Amino acid sequence: MDQTTHQIRPDAKGRINLGKLAEGISSFRAHRTEEGNIVLEPYSEIPTREKWLFDNPQALEAVKVGLAQAASGETSSLGSFAEHADEDID
Repeated sequence: MDQTTHQIRPDAKGRINLGKLAEGISSFRAHRTEEGNIVLEPYSEIPTREKWLFDNPQALEAVKVGLAQAASGETSSLGSFAEHADEDID
């Protein structure tokens, strides 16, 4: 993580542009400390349809293992699955 300090000035409406500091972040939780500092805590949301994976440690671990195997070339073809395809799926 970049530990460089950046000076950012708000515009006339009090807005700030974080630019590249916010890459990959979909939202922030903001709070003000007792000292008056504003702290932004980054969040990356996931779609609800994918949340089940993060709520299921066994499934998440299986996906991580599969991704690691694929990255290291440990793959094998199981042939075509075309006969199982449903062409009517939106």
